[in-house]
Amino acid sequence: MARTLLFVISCVLGGLGGALGSSAGHAAGQAGLWIGGIVGGLVGAIAAAAIARARHWITPAQFPTTAAGAGVGFLLAAAVAVKTVSSPVGPVLSTALIGLGALVGARFHRHANGLDLS
Repeated sequence: MARTLLFVISCVLGGLGGALGSSAGHAAGQAGLWIGGIVGGLVGAIAAAAIARARHWITPAQFPTTAAGAGVGFLLAAAVAVKTVSSPVGPVLSTALIGLGALVGARFHRHANGLDLS
Protein backbone atom coordinates (compact mmCIF):
# COMPACT_ATOMS: atom_id res chain seq x y z
CA MET A 1 0.00 0.00 0.00
CA ALA A 2 2.85 2.39 0.83
CA ARG A 3 4.33 1.97 -2.67
CA THR A 4 1.00 2.79 -4.27
CA LEU A 5 0.62 5.89 -2.13
CA LEU A 6 4.20 6.97 -2.92
CA PHE A 7 3.51 6.54 -6.64
CA VAL A 8 0.26 8.50 -6.52
CA ILE A 9 1.50 11.38 -4.40
CA SER A 10 4.66 11.70 -6.52
CA CYS A 11 2.63 11.86 -9.72
CA VAL A 12 0.17 14.37 -8.29
CA LEU A 13 2.62 16.71 -6.56
CA GLY A 14 5.22 16.58 -9.33
CA GLY A 15 2.61 17.33 -12.00
CA LEU A 16 0.88 19.97 -9.90
CA GLY A 17 4.18 21.62 -9.03
CA GLY A 18 5.14 21.76 -12.70
CA ALA A 19 1.79 23.23 -13.70
CA LEU A 20 1.72 25.83 -10.92
CA GLY A 21 5.36 26.73 -11.44
CA SER A 22 4.91 27.29 -15.15
CA SER A 23 1.79 29.37 -14.50
CA ALA A 24 3.66 31.54 -12.01
CA GLY A 25 6.69 31.81 -14.27
CA HIS A 26 4.57 32.78 -17.29
CA ALA A 27 4.47 36.35 -15.97
CA ALA A 28 8.21 36.54 -16.69
CA GLY A 29 7.80 35.43 -20.30
CA GLN A 30 8.77 32.27 -22.15
CA ALA A 31 11.95 31.66 -20.14
CA GLY A 32 10.04 32.16 -16.90
CA LEU A 33 7.45 29.63 -18.01
CA TRP A 34 10.13 26.98 -18.55
CA ILE A 35 12.13 27.79 -15.43
CA GLY A 36 9.03 28.03 -13.25
CA GLY A 37 7.71 24.71 -14.56
CA ILE A 38 10.97 22.88 -13.94
CA VAL A 39 11.55 24.39 -10.50
CA GLY A 40 7.93 23.82 -9.49
CA GLY A 41 8.00 20.20 -10.62
CA LEU A 42 11.25 19.49 -8.82
CA VAL A 43 9.92 21.11 -5.65
CA GLY A 44 6.79 18.97 -5.98
CA ALA A 45 8.90 15.84 -6.38
CA ILE A 46 10.92 16.66 -3.27
CA ALA A 47 7.74 17.50 -1.35
CA ALA A 48 6.29 14.11 -2.29
CA ALA A 49 9.36 12.35 -0.89
CA ALA A 50 9.16 14.46 2.27
CA ILE A 51 5.51 13.54 2.76
CA ALA A 52 6.33 9.87 2.16
CA ARG A 53 9.04 10.08 4.82
CA ALA A 54 6.73 11.82 7.29
CA ARG A 55 4.00 9.22 6.71
CA HIS A 56 6.55 6.39 7.11
CA TRP A 57 5.99 5.12 3.57
CA ILE A 58 9.78 5.28 3.18
CA THR A 59 12.55 5.30 5.76
CA PRO A 60 14.55 8.46 6.43
CA ALA A 61 17.53 6.78 4.71
CA GLN A 62 15.45 6.41 1.54
CA PHE A 63 14.51 10.08 1.35
CA PRO A 64 17.47 11.36 -0.72
CA THR A 65 17.26 8.65 -3.36
CA THR A 66 13.47 8.80 -3.49
CA ALA A 67 13.56 12.57 -4.00
CA ALA A 68 16.28 12.20 -6.63
CA GLY A 69 14.37 9.46 -8.43
CA ALA A 70 11.19 11.51 -8.47
CA GLY A 71 13.17 14.52 -9.71
CA VAL A 72 14.69 12.54 -12.58
CA GLY A 73 11.26 11.13 -13.33
CA PHE A 74 9.89 14.67 -13.47
CA LEU A 75 12.58 15.79 -15.90
CA LEU A 76 11.83 12.80 -18.14
CA ALA A 77 8.10 13.50 -17.86
CA ALA A 78 8.69 17.13 -18.85
CA ALA A 79 10.63 16.02 -21.92
CA VAL A 80 7.84 13.63 -22.94
CA ALA A 81 5.18 16.27 -22.29
CA VAL A 82 6.99 18.80 -24.51
CA LYS A 83 7.27 16.28 -27.35
CA THR A 84 3.61 15.21 -27.07
CA VAL A 85 2.02 18.56 -26.22
CA SER A 86 -0.33 18.35 -29.23
CA SER A 87 -2.09 15.38 -27.59
CA PRO A 88 -3.65 15.54 -24.13
CA VAL A 89 -2.72 11.91 -23.50
CA GLY A 90 1.07 12.28 -23.63
CA PRO A 91 1.49 15.01 -21.01
CA VAL A 92 -1.01 13.37 -18.65
CA LEU A 93 0.50 9.90 -18.91
CA SER A 94 4.05 11.24 -18.68
CA THR A 95 3.42 12.12 -15.03
CA ALA A 96 3.60 8.37 -14.34
CA LEU A 97 7.34 8.72 -14.89
CA ILE A 98 7.53 10.84 -11.74
CA GLY A 99 5.92 8.10 -9.66
CA LEU A 100 8.08 5.42 -11.29
CA GLY A 101 11.19 7.47 -10.56
CA ALA A 102 10.17 7.78 -6.91
CA LEU A 103 9.61 4.03 -6.66
CA VAL A 104 12.98 3.26 -8.23
CA GLY A 105 14.67 5.79 -5.95
CA ALA A 106 12.98 4.30 -2.89
CA ARG A 107 14.48 0.91 -3.77
CA PHE A 108 17.95 2.33 -3.26
CA HIS A 109 19.30 3.86 -0.12
CA ARG A 110 22.68 4.60 1.27
CA HIS A 111 24.36 2.51 3.94
CA ALA A 112 27.79 2.91 5.45
CA ASN A 113 29.03 0.38 2.87
CA GLY A 114 27.73 2.32 -0.13
CA LEU A 115 24.66 2.06 -2.33
CA ASP A 116 22.61 -1.06 -1.64
CA LEU A 117 19.30 -2.44 -2.77
CA SER A 118 16.61 -2.40 -0.12
